[in-house]
Amino acid sequence: MSDEQPDMPELKIESGSGTEARVEPLQLGKRLRQIRQNQNLTLEEASQKTGLARSTLSKIENEQISPTFTAVQKLAHGLSVDIPQLFAKPKSSMASGRRVLTRAGEGTAHPTSTYEHELLSTDLARKKMIPFKTRVRARSFEDFSDWVRHEGEEFLLVLEGEVALYTEFYEPIALLPGDSMYYDANMGHGLVSLSEEDALVLWVVAR
Repeated sequence: MSDEQPDMPELKIESGSGTEARVEPLQLGKRLRQIRQNQNLTLEEASQKTGLARSTLSKIENEQISPTFTAVQKLAHGLSVDIPQLFAKPKSSMASGRRVLTRAGEGTAHPTSTYEHELLSTDLARKKMIPFKTRVRARSFEDFSDWVRHEGEEFLLVLEGEVALYTEFYEPIALLPGDSMYYDANMGHGLVSLSEEDALVLWVVAR
C-alpha cells in the first residue's frame, strides 16, 4: 500500500465578517528537509531510519505529495521528533554576513590591577560573545578584593604559562597551555598566574 497521495488543496476558512480568509498552507516539505539536514542525514540515511522510500522522502520535501498520517508517524519516529515539530514553521537560515578582523596586537587595551585585557572584535556592536586575551598579573587570590562575578557564561583557554582558576563552589584547579574551562560567570571566580612570567589566556563571555 502506497504512502503517497495527491497534493491537498490550500485550506480556506470563513472569517466572522463574512469575507473569505486564507490559511497559509503547511510547509511540511521544507520543515522535513530542515530537520534532516540538521541531523546531517542524506535522503538514503533518512529512508533507512524512517522506513519510507528515498523517492517518497524526496517528493515530500519538494512538496510533490502530501504524506499520509501513517507516513507522518514514521517520519516522527525515525527522525526522533514529535509530530508537532514536523509542522512547525521552518526557521530562517539567512546569514547576517557580519564579520570583523582584529590583527595581532591591535585589540583594545583594558588594564586592571590583576589583569591586562586585550578586547577583541570591538568594532562589532551587539555581539552575543565577548572575546578577549588577558595577561594574568595576579600571583595570589589575595590580590583580588572580592570574587569576580558577571552575567553570562565564560570559556577560558590557556595560551601560555600555568594558571590557577579559583571558583566559588569548587577547589582551585591548575591549568596548563591547551587546557580549557567553561563555567557559569555568575559564580564567583578569579585567575592567578603560577608561572614566573605572566600567563596568557583567551576568554570568551557569552551573554
